[in-house]
Parts: sequence; structure tokens; C-alpha cells
Amino acid sequence: MCRTKVAQIYRKTGNLRAVQLLLGHTKMDSTVRYLGVELEDALAIAEAVEL
Repeated sequence: MCRTKVAQIYRKTGNLRAVQLLLGHTKMDSTVRYLGVELEDALAIAEAVEL
């Protein structure tokens, strides 16, 4: 999956965990680095999304 598509999914859903699974990353840090977002921002968004 290309970086642009993944970034669009993240922006539309704010679901960092879903993006992590799509990319096959075992560590959230890898996903955050791949997306180029700040860890604190990403975690705040992930926590705000109800499962």
C-alpha cells in the first residue's frame, strides 16, 4: 500500500491502530514514523477513537 493511501486513511479515520495493522507494523512507533506525525498527536487521536 502506498504512503499516500495510508496517510489518507489515517487522516479520514484517525485510527492509528487500523493503519498499523494495514501496514503490518508490530510497533506503533514504526507506524507513526512512517506517517510522519508526532507520537503525542497520534496517540491522542488513537485514544479519542472509540472501539
